[in-house]
Amino acid sequence: MEHVLARRALLTGAAAAGAGVVWGTAGQAVAAGRGRPVPQAAVDAEVARVERRLIELRRDLHQHPEAPGEEWRTAGVVARELRAAGLKVTTGVGGHGVVGVLRGSRPGRTVAYRADMDAVPPGGIVGGGTAPAHVCGHDIHTTVGLGVARVLARLRRQLSGTVVFVFQPAEEALAGARAVIDTGVLERTGDAEIHALHCGPFPVGRFAVTPGYGLPGQDRAEVTLSGPEAPDAARRLATEIGALATVTPPQTAADLERMVADVQTPDGPLARFVAVRAAAQDAKVSVSYRCWPEERYTEVRADIRRLATSYAGATVTFPTEPFPAMVCPEQDARVLADHLRRTLGRSAVTELHAAFPFNGEDYALYLDRLPGTYTFLGVHPPNTPITTAYPHYPDFAPAEQAIPTGVRAMSGWLSQRTAGN
Repeated sequence: MEHVLARRALLTGAAAAGAGVVWGTAGQAVAAGRGRPVPQAAVDAEVARVERRLIELRRDLHQHPEAPGEEWRTAGVVARELRAAGLKVTTGVGGHGVVGVLRGSRPGRTVAYRADMDAVPPGGIVGGGTAPAHVCGHDIHTTVGLGVARVLARLRRQLSGTVVFVFQPAEEALAGARAVIDTGVLERTGDAEIHALHCGPFPVGRFAVTPGYGLPGQDRAEVTLSGPEAPDAARRLATEIGALATVTPPQTAADLERMVADVQTPDGPLARFVAVRAAAQDAKVSVSYRCWPEERYTEVRADIRRLATSYAGATVTFPTEPFPAMVCPEQDARVLADHLRRTLGRSAVTELHAAFPFNGEDYALYLDRLPGTYTFLGVHPPNTPITTAYPHYPDFAPAEQAIPTGVRAMSGWLSQRTAGN
């Protein structure tokens, strides 16, 4: 997709005034080869050596979930592990964020790797919950990041360049990335690009790359009605705005299976969508929606205004700019896919041709400043319901075998990128 830069100009000109999003100059990170990456055989040997320890570490993190902005224990574990591996560590970055810097013994490029640390708060769990829980896989993400740091640290003499590990707080609140970026850490470390994994509902051992796609952003609207009939009018208007949706949230496991298939279908039903949630309370209608491609925000905003102004005395506000969609550079994702096929086999990679309609990611803010990749790590255990691998479901239970697979893949990939390959 070639609208990545155009979308920034469109949204900054069309969105309502509010807390601004700084649009960067992200492009493609593919660079000419300059050095030698760490041999994959050496990576694999180190992963085998630390695999059991990583499983234990993940289980510890899983048993101590912390809500967005409250990741003090997790941050302590991360800092301890990074220091033990010999990295230079900075804590308190954008809240409880932790940054670890690993410098190789050979010259090369500086590349960042991001892992999120927080758990899902009760209100974010499908069906509701009573306490924060690791049902989005951030404990897996943190463990994979620590595994990559440990493996590459042990192979430092063969590593070209520098890897900057960013362990981010408050992703679930869509606040952590902005807080980390605002500290200036990306400028201080001089990162040329950034990469990340996220648990996904794909078979264990498979990665889903996202060339030109990613995840939608989010926009909100408030409509206030007046007059004695305002509550009834608000309920009618909420129904009318809700009808703008082209997709609805999955209700069954079969719906989820269909959605996972649809995002892998070229020109499929999710290539373009609008997902809307509109709720009336007294004389007010609160609207939250996502769309793809994100240029459709202007279209949806116009539709909301049109529907609202058919009610006398209605006022419409958009409290903030739309939170940006995460759009992954196409060429970088394809280079990663080639690397994964060489490393893990051709069947290890699937390609997404659409975005999941009901999920967002503040990693979008990194990709608006730096090129890079965002890839789904398959965590679906065999012979289990799809909900065991789909984030935010209460029975989310990702396969732990995915952890060493993720560490193998990302250790090799990052050593390729720091070497300039």
